[in-house]
Amino acid sequence: MRYWLLFVLVLLLGAADTGAAAADRLWVPSQGLRFDIQFTKPFDFERPVDFLELDLFDATPQTIASLKARGVRLACYINAGAWENWRPDANRYPATVLGKAYEGWPGERWLDIRRIDLLAPILEARLDLCRSKGFDTVEADNVNGYENDTGFALSSDDQLRFNRWLAQAAHARGLSIGLKNTGLLADRLVADFDWALVESCYTYNECQLFLPFRRAGKAVFVIEYTANRRQQAQFCALNRNYGWGLIFKRKKLDRWLVRCP
Repeated sequence: MRYWLLFVLVLLLGAADTGAAAADRLWVPSQGLRFDIQFTKPFDFERPVDFLELDLFDATPQTIASLKARGVRLACYINAGAWENWRPDANRYPATVLGKAYEGWPGERWLDIRRIDLLAPILEARLDLCRSKGFDTVEADNVNGYENDTGFALSSDDQLRFNRWLAQAAHARGLSIGLKNTGLLADRLVADFDWALVESCYTYNECQLFLPFRRAGKAVFVIEYTANRRQQAQFCALNRNYGWGLIFKRKKLDRWLVRCP
């Protein structure tokens, strides 16, 4: 019996080592990388950039291969918490998980994230595609549905459960994952996510919610949607206290980009 217990212990330690080794193999963005995000034409994929986010379905294999050949690291955008009627897998979502329309975003509806059993096959297939296309990391959007009028009685615990499942699914595929917005849960999710992407946190005075990521040594990238030069200068001055990767974009996320001087 003693030898059998020893054998089991060795197996368990081996499994733990394998899991740790897999985690070590994840590429995780670090603070200080030149970040950009482009979803719509006109594109500019020639300017110097270290870390670029592209849409999972719209990014072509040729574009991905060209960027990777230049050493650019790539984030894969997926909409995890909302349904989009134009996506090639839109018909895979059961009607029971489709909630209210996402205000301001035509063609989108919130999802019932409590039904991980129904959403898992769809989202796992998306993560598989991220990996097979050559992306390094994932940015999962709309993972704060519990804060919105989704048509479902979602709680913060429901959101935590879904977000942690999503992070585990990405890690299982050798992909790191960034937490999108969701500042009210950042302190409880910092251990599960590898970096963060925040929109308009200077505009709404919410950047401090992501300090847990800085304390954990994890990168935070900020997008502000303004072309006003005075406002840009104000935000750049504020960002010196945080040292995060701040960029200015148009909401359609095309080639237009301004960085702090």
